[in-house]
Amino acid sequence: MKKYLAALMAALLVTIGLNATQAPAAFAANILSNSGFETGSLSNWACSGGTGSVVSTPVHSGSYALAGAASGSDTAQCTQTVAVKANTAYTLSAWVRGSYVYLGVTGGASTWTPSATSYTKLSVSFTTTASQTSAQIFLHGWYGTGTYNADDVELDGPGGTPPGDGAPAAPTAPQLGAVTSNSMALSWTAPTGTVTGYRVYEGNTAVATSTGTSATIGGLTPCTTHTYTVAAYNSAGESPKSDSVTGTTGGCTDTGLAKHALIGYLHASFANGSGYIRMADVPSAWDIIDLAFGEPTSPTSGDVRFNRCPASECPNVESDADFIAAIRAKQAQGKKVLISIGGQNGQVQLTTTAARDTFVSSVSAIIDKYGLDGLDVDFEGHSLYLDAGDTDFANPTTPVIVNLISALKTLKAKYGSKFVLTMAPETFFVQVGYKFYGGAGGGDNRTGAYLPVIHALRDALTVLHVQDYNSGPVTGLDEQWHNVGNADFHIAMTDMVKAGFTVAGTGHRFPGLRADQIAFGLPAATSAGNGYTSPAQVQQALNCLAKGQDCGGYTLRGGTSPAIRGLMTWSINWDRYFNWEFMNSHEPFLNALP
Repeated sequence: MKKYLAALMAALLVTIGLNATQAPAAFAANILSNSGFETGSLSNWACSGGTGSVVSTPVHSGSYALAGAASGSDTAQCTQTVAVKANTAYTLSAWVRGSYVYLGVTGGASTWTPSATSYTKLSVSFTTTASQTSAQIFLHGWYGTGTYNADDVELDGPGGTPPGDGAPAAPTAPQLGAVTSNSMALSWTAPTGTVTGYRVYEGNTAVATSTGTSATIGGLTPCTTHTYTVAAYNSAGESPKSDSVTGTTGGCTDTGLAKHALIGYLHASFANGSGYIRMADVPSAWDIIDLAFGEPTSPTSGDVRFNRCPASECPNVESDADFIAAIRAKQAQGKKVLISIGGQNGQVQLTTTAARDTFVSSVSAIIDKYGLDGLDVDFEGHSLYLDAGDTDFANPTTPVIVNLISALKTLKAKYGSKFVLTMAPETFFVQVGYKFYGGAGGGDNRTGAYLPVIHALRDALTVLHVQDYNSGPVTGLDEQWHNVGNADFHIAMTDMVKAGFTVAGTGHRFPGLRADQIAFGLPAATSAGNGYTSPAQVQQALNCLAKGQDCGGYTLRGGTSPAIRGLMTWSINWDRYFNWEFMNSHEPFLNALP
């Protein structure tokens, strides 16, 4: 036993000797200030719109914690900017409780929890860039989900040059002020650190400077949408950019469209089992009549033809002269008649600039021949897709996307401000982009593929009416699955278009549209498509979206939309076949909306 103890003591002495010659281990340090809110205040933190406060219960440790009061118009984001070292690994963590609580670094990594009934730890790691000197960390909830709590926030890693000795932190809480037809006023909250002035950016271009916490950007075009960020600067450099804020100038041209419109497709080139309707026999309740369909001679030709229904299929078809005369009569009543391009069978892939130019000339020929008011883009199937690596919807690179955008802009410029442009994408090409985006890989390359087209044409777009039918379940902004055929689906899908959403896996956010640009589409009857919704359920959805009433527990992230444009249906023919249920139910209801 003594021999064993002697050997053990010798081994211990050797081990101690070896350890004594090694460098001491490096331990990470929390470089955030007031990380547990133990000052009893929000010192060193900035919370948007006065939504943050310090509470004594519930806490994770100590005496205080953060409470962020998320509302229908504010996520209650609270931020702190700290100096960091370039090319260095950091770990950010926090203990949070509440529904939909987010933790992250502005412009970088983030994480979230959909539901934490008690304090739960969130953690995310990131590495600073080669030139990065500061990092803005954020906590926020989500629109309308109520108050969240956070405590013991830690950013572990080495500190950098203090903000007072270097570039300032990022400004916070940018907000729109007065908006006119050619200007927008902005304001923001001053950051920590010494500030000489501020630069307002649109994209990567500085469009205004200011020595105070507000600025007005002038010289804007009427009815255009702009997204701005703000950066502070001093002699040491410029801060990271703030969160973005988006607005649309006034002065939009009145196309003469009804405030709340009834929109329907007319089988003009086929009967489809529901029977042909002469243009003159379309009831006056329909505000936009989409002629279905113009189709290309081949998927990649760009050569679109509109062939009216042959007498062999439609025995009561009228002559071209009578058809055109009936269009003029509708227009005299203030109705809009459009050519709809695509449809289920009309695949249009503008893979080349030659196809783009042919598309413009052939569509123009149809519009001119019949004297139409505009164009409806109903590209389905495989018409639109995103090449691998095409992840920025605001700067697409895929030829079929780029060429379509160019063609539509050319048509809009050719026919002027009263040209009516509508789009009828399926949910797969719009809302599914929230969770899956084609160019980011890992799935179908068509997911979200309409988003760059909608965004590029948002200032020319009259109405977007997504097809809320023939769709599988879709995840909404409440992180719940929504299924076709009821008010809930129309509420959740339409709210996504109004509120905007982050685009999956890309780090970019798709800004929402104006309410007057938004309608939703549904089948006129059970035979017309999967997702028929009863009139009562459709009107419940409209009451929620327009008035904030009867939302069935769903919280509108985009706020109420009294100016919502209306309803689209497939189709006028199917509605006639089923005794005009859609028209008779919804036209008076739309007219009664505020």
